[in-house]
Amino acid sequence: MTGARRYRLYKPPGVRRTESLPLIVMLHGCGQDAEALAASTRMNQIARRERFLVLYPEQERLANIQACWNWYDTRSGRAQREAGSIDAVIDQICLSQPVDSSRIALAGLSAGASIAALVALRRPERFRVLAMHSGIATGLAHSSATAVTAMRGRRLVAESLPTGAKLPALLVIQGSKDHVVAPVNGPLLAQQWANQAGAKAGKPRTVQRGARYPATITDYRIQGQIVVSLCEVNGLAHAWSGGAAGHAYSDPKGPDASGMIWTFSNKQFASPS
Repeated sequence: MTGARRYRLYKPPGVRRTESLPLIVMLHGCGQDAEALAASTRMNQIARRERFLVLYPEQERLANIQACWNWYDTRSGRAQREAGSIDAVIDQICLSQPVDSSRIALAGLSAGASIAALVALRRPERFRVLAMHSGIATGLAHSSATAVTAMRGRRLVAESLPTGAKLPALLVIQGSKDHVVAPVNGPLLAQQWANQAGAKAGKPRTVQRGARYPATITDYRIQGQIVVSLCEVNGLAHAWSGGAAGHAYSDPKGPDASGMIWTFSNKQFASPS
């Protein structure tokens, strides 16, 4: 743990000090903690196989009784302070662990996705990838009341993101049967980031493997390079797609969101910055 922010860190076995490994930062949703997110997403298993570090910052119960990140509370500055405390944990891990600072990705579920966007916008040069699973567009809410309105899909005009900065590549995952975060939020979020980058949407394609839910993928590109990818999962509720069975906010049917996040991140890590 560090200061006011607790965390869990996964390191694959046999890490040497001479290594320089990618880092994926995972931010949990409401009603979860770091341990629950690690168990439901099974990101550590991928990290063990592919050799990267996984950091799970954790919200304090005193900050929110449901352990939600206060992503919407921007008028008081609480959302910004929480984003800053998460960034401070990342600072500590980058100093104390063999992290390749050019290969850092940020991911979150629900409230975790929405606070992840604030962290990414705070220091966009730090992150190569932002992955938002069931999140809300930045600037749609500034209070608990407007947060509920946004989650229900009743706020459909997203603020423009700051111009000039090169933002991380964005992966959006959204379920079509999500009754907590209305499905309309996925395309709205993707379009918000695409507009900032000046990216254009390609033709949507539907993919399905075996008995998994079908997913519609829309990629937004600049000069052939994907900068935003929207994955709309047909049949998924408010749960981590492809998560472990027997956990809250986890749907084992898939497609595998953790695998998608790593694949998307790894491609971005390999591309010119």
